[in-house]
Amino acid sequence: MDILLQQIVNGLVAGSIYALVALGYTMVYGILGLINFAHGEVVMFGAMIALAVIQALVGTGIALPPAVIIGLGLLAAIPSCMLLGFAIERIAYRPLRHAPRLAPLITAIGMSIVLQNVAMIIWGRRYITFPALLPPGLHQFGSVVVTDLQIFIVLLALLLMAGLEWLVQRTSLGRAMRATSQNREIAGLMGININTVISATFIIGSALAAVAGVMVSAYYGIAHYYMGFMLGLKAFTAAVLGGIGNLRGAMLGGVLLGLIESLGAGYIGDLTGGVFGSNYQDVFAFFVLILVLVFRPSGLLGERLADRA
Repeated sequence: MDILLQQIVNGLVAGSIYALVALGYTMVYGILGLINFAHGEVVMFGAMIALAVIQALVGTGIALPPAVIIGLGLLAAIPSCMLLGFAIERIAYRPLRHAPRLAPLITAIGMSIVLQNVAMIIWGRRYITFPALLPPGLHQFGSVVVTDLQIFIVLLALLLMAGLEWLVQRTSLGRAMRATSQNREIAGLMGININTVISATFIIGSALAAVAGVMVSAYYGIAHYYMGFMLGLKAFTAAVLGGIGNLRGAMLGGVLLGLIESLGAGYIGDLTGGVFGSNYQDVFAFFVLILVLVFRPSGLLGERLADRA
């Protein structure tokens, strides 16, 4: 039971990160019907840019509080990733908006490879270590240990997800996004600037990706040019699990996938004597993807056309 509770805590933290990344996938799919496989690389760029700023500030020896240093790194990563997301949509996807569906898919994969190589040229192949700025801040509840960083990640993710839900459901931009997801042509005839809405979707998803990138690098302590590939695949799995095109489905899918991975790697691994331990953590995620695609392709919550954004 102690292992179970600890792995649930770990799963909630990982699931919160997956959910933030999955929202970027599901928003773009809800409007364009496109799987943006370059989204994982936007997460990677967010982590790398933030780490570059953080290491530069630490290297100068300026006496700043750790929260301020990390905040400045985040402030550099968010607009950079928003600009990157806008550029990806404008350069890679917009010219292919009316092309056969296979063309944007191949372009998305190609863009992912290009961004990986650009990051490798800029930062190299080495792993970049997150500076030891944050105190451990351990809280023990019986045999379950929770850190301040874990609490902060979960709370910030919940806040961002609630903010996105409010934006989509309660603002004029959100109504325009929902209308565009229903029918782009009719939405355009009603005076909605389709290009602006689609660009805004990429920009918002990229901002969430930047935050997720900083969370990942801070939580695991490292970042590298290839980190976005597996994270992106897992977030895509989470979006499919919850019902791609559905915001709440992406949130639910991310949390569930984090729990499944954590329990599979820890709890089930312990019961099997380590046969299915952390080395097989990725297997559980993609096994879930196969099951969902076979038995419920629309996901747990399905794709509610009236609400997707």
